Amino acid sequence: MNRTTRPLVIIAAFAASLAIGLLVTLWLMGGLRGAAAPAAIGGPFRLTDQAGQTVTEKSLIGRPTIIFFGFTHCPDVCPTALFEMSEVLRAMGPDAAKVNAYFVSVDPERDTSAVMKDYISSFDPNLKGLTGSPDEIAKVISAYRVYAKKIPLKDGDYTMDHTALIYLMDRKGNFVRPFNLKRTPEEAATDLKRYL
Repeated sequence: MNRTTRPLVIIAAFAASLAIGLLVTLWLMGGLRGAAAPAAIGGPFRLTDQAGQTVTEKSLIGRPTIIFFGFTHCPDVCPTALFEMSEVLRAMGPDAAKVNAYFVSVDPERDTSAVMKDYISSFDPNLKGLTGSPDEIAKVISAYRVYAKKIPLKDGDYTMDHTALIYLMDRKGNFVRPFNLKRTPEEAATDLKRYL
């Protein structure tokens, strides 16, 4: 191989690896299954809300649903997302009662129903905090393709690294797309009302 073709081979190999990576990512996100087919996000789960009531995938049926995965010891991303969700629900007025809004813990070790009840009381009353056993949480994390990893801290404590998307599900419980909160609460509320 001479000096002029070697860089071309390296560039071609790099471009091919990028293309393969893009195709795999699209396939995982459901983008290669046809425009009408929803991404395979969601599925059976069984969790408990802050009032001790059981919530399953069947609870999603009949209402649009917004879901955020996080944890109560989260210093900034989680409370900000939940505040923004609360503002959207407030902007919906009476229609907020026609939407499922869930905050699912990725930290079942610390986030008991009692902890969730105390934490969630700072946000809109339509927002429910869901938790469960480590196995139940692992199942819902897997079903929704959520990234969540325990990160040890120097003082012996830990934090959680996790996906920070808000999932929008339709009235049939099917994933629609990530729900955009980077707009006014009124704009987001108008968008959400389209799924009622």
